[in-house]
Amino acid sequence: MLTVRRVWHKLARSSAPRFFCSYPAPALLRAPKLSFTGCTNNSINIKIESKVGWRLFSSQALADGGMSDRIVDVPLAQTGEGIAECELLKWFVKEGDEVEDFQPLCEVQSDKATIEITSRYKGKVAQFLYVPGDIVKVGETLLKMVVEGAQVPTQNHDVTENNISHCSEGEVNKSKTCGVLSTPAVRHLGKRYDINLNDVHGSGKDGRVLKEDIIKHAIQKGIIKDSSGFENADSGDQFLRGEKDYSYVPAELGSQHGDKTIPLRGFQRTMVKTMSMAAKVPHFHYVEEIKCDALVELKESFQNNNTEPGVKHTFLPSLIKSLSVAISKYPWINSRFNEDSMEVILKGSHNIGIAMATPSGLVVPNIKNVQSLSILEITKELSRLQQLALANKLNPEDITGGTITLSNIGAIGGKFGAPILNLPEVAIIAIGRIQKVAHFADDGNAYPVSVMTVNIGADHRVLDGATVARFCNEWKQLIEKPELLMLLMR
Repeated sequence: MLTVRRVWHKLARSSAPRFFCSYPAPALLRAPKLSFTGCTNNSINIKIESKVGWRLFSSQALADGGMSDRIVDVPLAQTGEGIAECELLKWFVKEGDEVEDFQPLCEVQSDKATIEITSRYKGKVAQFLYVPGDIVKVGETLLKMVVEGAQVPTQNHDVTENNISHCSEGEVNKSKTCGVLSTPAVRHLGKRYDINLNDVHGSGKDGRVLKEDIIKHAIQKGIIKDSSGFENADSGDQFLRGEKDYSYVPAELGSQHGDKTIPLRGFQRTMVKTMSMAAKVPHFHYVEEIKCDALVELKESFQNNNTEPGVKHTFLPSLIKSLSVAISKYPWINSRFNEDSMEVILKGSHNIGIAMATPSGLVVPNIKNVQSLSILEITKELSRLQQLALANKLNPEDITGGTITLSNIGAIGGKFGAPILNLPEVAIIAIGRIQKVAHFADDGNAYPVSVMTVNIGADHRVLDGATVARFCNEWKQLIEKPELLMLLMR
């Protein structure tokens, strides 16, 4: 078996021939087959076939890299269609850690989902360029890694003793941190107060810039009057990283109360955009009361006959299934409006979204193809989505493609609300809590009834009041008489 370790050659401008030397191959290049496929100009293509497919290497990359170490940039890759930036949530590694191929490096959050970024290289983490809470644009460098040269294409980087990358003048002016030994927290602190770390005298080992150096420099330049401003900044950074401190400090012992500026991230940013757009759409609302005595009995029966310990039955899955059956009779409720072409798209799938309040903000994952699911299957899928939402682990597929939304405000305690559309959907339903109220019979006697208030918000460009009223009557009948739901379910 022919193996290749290194390609020796002169500079690219030289016309001297190039040649192969056979040595024991490193693990990265070892393969059952290796065939020479030809050469063009200054590169030689080698096709390596293995069980996992094939790769093409250039002699230029192999020769420039050789087996020496070099620093490479690890950028934020495209995480989804239309995603331009992400918030860095946390690092899974530390500077100096050894990293394997495909090992998770960090976790980022876009306005659609939370994603783990994995390493394409095997090597050592040299430097972080961002800290948790920072916004990183797609294509920008997240971190720098020291890897074997054979793993990467030609790049003009030098590996120094302290793993410091050399930047161009433009990059220095942009980041103000290139070539400076410092921790991510210190770099973030300098960035917050627009301090060029190259101007700060580092008192740490090998000239490392410390937090105290930043404070001293800021005071000398008149950026702050004393170090209290930085202490307040640290508390703000702690908030952005998600570290909560609920310790009580008496007012007379605490510092003066000041305003805080909190940037909106992730799902909160998405809510700003979507609600601003929805506010421009003409809404109308339809409110109705639904008797839920039969629904309460049905839920109790499900729970009493439950044979799966991990399943908890609630009212919501039955409401979701009955909603899907009602939609089948009134498909315009489950549609989308294309304003550009003035067309209404009646969606075949009933992808019912459930609004959920999470520590990261409002998110609306949806249960796909409810028309084809049983109540038990809906219960399990709803539980899966709730767990992922609380852990901030929803996939892009979970929060896209919805056709109508349910907002269960009753789970928190409200009687009813006036929901705003989740565009491009044309209907959203807010469900209040189920409560016992007194109703009067024809003979004047009062009796208790379990009642739920629903409020349907509709896009008046597509739906009219009569259509929504008829749809709500159909849904109401299925909730008040679940036996009819059994007849209509497929």
